[in-house]
Formats: sequence, structure tokens, C-alpha cells
Amino acid sequence: MIRVRDDGDVRMITLDRPDSRNALRPADLADLRDAVETAETPVTYLRGAGTAFCAGADLDAVAATDDPSEFARRGQRTASAIADADTVVVCGIDGAARGGGVEMALAADVRVATPDATFGEPGVSFGLFGAWGGTVRLPRVMREGDALDFALSGRVLDAEEALRAGLVSRVVDDPRAVAEEIASGKPDALRTIKRRIRDRHRDGAQQRAEAAAFADLVDAHREAIAASRGE
Repeated sequence: MIRVRDDGDVRMITLDRPDSRNALRPADLADLRDAVETAETPVTYLRGAGTAFCAGADLDAVAATDDPSEFARRGQRTASAIADADTVVVCGIDGAARGGGVEMALAADVRVATPDATFGEPGVSFGLFGAWGGTVRLPRVMREGDALDFALSGRVLDAEEALRAGLVSRVVDDPRAVAEEIASGKPDALRTIKRRIRDRHRDGAQQRAEAAAFADLVDAHREAIAASRGE
């Protein structure tokens, strides 16, 4: 079950199956994708209910599916919706993130952990791997060697290890506060920064686009920029 609530400039999305550690079924993936794609707030905050962030794919659903590749594609589409959304997606990880839960976090723009967060890709122990875009995004977020070690070993990282590896950017007691901090920025600047950093074009093309976007933002906010000088 996916719960959605807009709170000012932040859309709150909660993975709400605490009895299953928020494991994701096909319907949950569709609902999560819809919740992200329909967000009109500058920032979206993704969290899990209960004592875990997300245990990943619901393995009962995986075992029962007649088309595992479609199950994987459904997860990929949801992760891509998170990565490509106009809204900035901040993922707050409290407790366990495993498998597909790690992959949904990898798709987010900002990953923030509590001291109780842990991360693992246990699929290798029973013959699976992260097929929701994890093999693409993991080595972008972590160094390739660390990514291989993490995925191949199945070992669990605590919050501080995840911070050192670059899997999260902060370890804080209240990740939602980071979402609210980011939401204080100008919405068009947030969208532009996300698009430019997420852009996978060649460096030259990206730099030209970056310069043009910077000029647009300067024109849009000249008064605020002038007022901020000397602060």
C-alpha cells in the first residue's frame, strides 16, 4: 500500500506494508510510480512505515508471476519515474533497505539515512540480482569496486559505511528535515539543477545546456540574487 499526502511544498509518500517490511508488489510499484509522476510539489519525500524502509520486491509475488521480465520492467519503470520526475525526490531511509528497496533509493535524487539504517543486496544468496535499474545506478553512486563488492557479497552496510561509500549523503536523526530544507529553494531552480546534474549527454553538450539554464535562472531571479549579495 502506498500512502500519499501533500504537506506544503513536500509530497509525502509512505510505503505502508510494515508487516512485510514494506515489500513491493506489482500494484504497489504502479501506485508508487503514479504518486511520483503526479506530484506537483517541488520536493517529494519517500519513506517506509514501521521499522524498515523497504525489503525490496515481494518474493511471493516474484515466485507467483508468469512473466518475471515484466515484473522487472515494472520495477524499472517505477525507478525511472523517480529519477526522471520534475519533483526532487528525497529518500529517507530508516531501518532496513534491501534489494529493490535499495534500488528505489538509488533512483532518488538525495538519499538520507538515520543512524539505524542498513543496506543490503541479498538477492545473490538465492540467485537473483537487482533488476530494477540497480546494475546501472549502483556504480554511478558508489565507486565501481565498492559497487561490485556490495552487490556480489550480499553483505549489509550500516549507515556510516553507506555514508563513506557514497550510498547516502547524510546520516541524520530526521531525514524529513532535509526534504524541507531543499524545498525552501526556488522550484524552478530545483528542477533545473536536477535536470542538469541528471543529464547524461556528452560533457560539451551538458556544459552548453548548463550555461543556458544558468542564464535563464539569473534572468528569472535578478532581484533575489541582488538582495542576497553580502549575506
